[in-house]
Amino acid sequence: MLDPLTFVLEKVLLFARLSVFHCISSGDDTRTANCCEGSKFHRGDLLEVPRTLFIHFGIYLGDNKVAHLMPDIMPLITNDKSQVQRTVTNKRLLLGVLAKNATVRVDTVEDFAYGSPVLLNAMDNALKTRPLPNEEVARRAEKLVGAIPYSLLWSNCEHFATYCRYGSAFSFQTEKFCESLKSVIRDQRSIFLSALVGVMSIIYLGIAPSTTLPTILVPFFLWMAG
Repeated sequence: MLDPLTFVLEKVLLFARLSVFHCISSGDDTRTANCCEGSKFHRGDLLEVPRTLFIHFGIYLGDNKVAHLMPDIMPLITNDKSQVQRTVTNKRLLLGVLAKNATVRVDTVEDFAYGSPVLLNAMDNALKTRPLPNEEVARRAEKLVGAIPYSLLWSNCEHFATYCRYGSAFSFQTEKFCESLKSVIRDQRSIFLSALVGVMSIIYLGIAPSTTLPTILVPFFLWMAG
C-alpha cells in the first residue's frame, strides 16, 4: 500500500519542482556553487541543495555541520540512534512526508548535499527583509534540533531555514506550487481530462462507487473552483 503512495507523492513533488524550480530565488542569480566545501561558508549562512524532488534548505553551523529539517519515517520505526542518524534516502523522506514526521537534524555538509552541489542561497538579495545576525541565525537553528511537526506545504525545510535567518517562516516553493495548482484548476482542459480519466476508469474497472463518484465529483469541483 505504501509503495503506490510514495510513487504518487514522488511524481507530484517532481511536477512541483519542474514547475517552480526557476522561481525559487528571484532577482540576481548570484548563488555560488561550493560543492561541499564547508570551509567557504560562514556560521549562520542559509544553504540550499537541488535534490531529486525539491530544493532542500539548511543552516550552516560551522565545523562542516548543517542543521536542516528533514521528514523521516525512521524515528517512528526504531529507537536505534545509529540507524536514525544515517543519511535519509528519498524513500525514507517520502514515507516521512506521508507520516508527517520530521526532525531538525545536524549532518555533515556532505550528507546534507546528498551528492549535489551546495549553493549559498540568494534570498538575501531577493528579499527586502534584512537577515538576522549570523550568530543568532545559527543559535535559532540549534535550539530547534529534534522532533518537529511537519507539513509539506506549511512547515517544511524552507520554512525552518527562513524562520532561522529572517525571523519569519515562509516558503517560495509552497507559494509557487499553490500558484501552479491554481493555474491547473483554472484551466478548463483539466475538467475534460479528469472526466476522460474517470470514464476510462469506469470502462476498465467497471461501474462502482469508487469509480463513478470521482468521475462525477472531480470535474464538478474543478468546474466550480474554476
